[in-house]
Amino acid sequence: MLKDWLKESKYTVVFTGAGMSTESGLPDFRSSSKGLWTKNDPSRLASTEALNENVNEFIHFYRERVVGVKEYKPHKGHHILARWEKEGIIHSIITQNVDGFHQLAGSKRIAELHGTLQTLHCQTCKQEYDSQEYVKKEYYCQCGGILRPSVVLFGESLPEKAFQFALEEAEKAELFIVLGSSLTVTPANQFPLIAKKTGAKLVIVNMEKTDFDMYADLAINNIKIGSLLHELDE
Repeated sequence: MLKDWLKESKYTVVFTGAGMSTESGLPDFRSSSKGLWTKNDPSRLASTEALNENVNEFIHFYRERVVGVKEYKPHKGHHILARWEKEGIIHSIITQNVDGFHQLAGSKRIAELHGTLQTLHCQTCKQEYDSQEYVKKEYYCQCGGILRPSVVLFGESLPEKAFQFALEEAEKAELFIVLGSSLTVTPANQFPLIAKKTGAKLVIVNMEKTDFDMYADLAINNIKIGSLLHELDE
């Protein structure tokens, strides 16, 4: 069924969440067993408040995350999506992930709703740096400002350009496929509903059931994303 829909759709948009990244080996945030937020308080470590008031803890937490991301790489699913974009099978990706793996795999039309760990920028002058600076334990800009990851912190709004692009893509979609998101984070979880409302077929692929499955034309649970994409690709 999904294979036929992919062939028939003139405009397919893919929405990816943590389940896409965990198949590369990265820990997620919210799973009960291994989620990062079960071990750390996000407001204390990943917020604007932490950046301003607990800067050493903030840097330590994010350096670990930057180094962690660099230990892993895109899996076969990321590479299939990148090739599908080149072949015109899919048209864009909206992602909640901050690992930058879609770009590393070769995808071009991406809305990174929550930013990326692949780059840093100066909190003061906004100059951009590669996140390799954190690996080298370089934490300050030439202007003296603190370097921070280009991710959306708790207390910040989503980047306007990425949000706008995601909104336009969701409205254009004939087929909207969610891969590996529990769809619990707002406002990101509104894009599947926007796509559905504007006439798209909605497919949700996630290891566990989501509260949005009732709106889906097709919900697929208990399957690895890489395996599913590989099956569809054959």
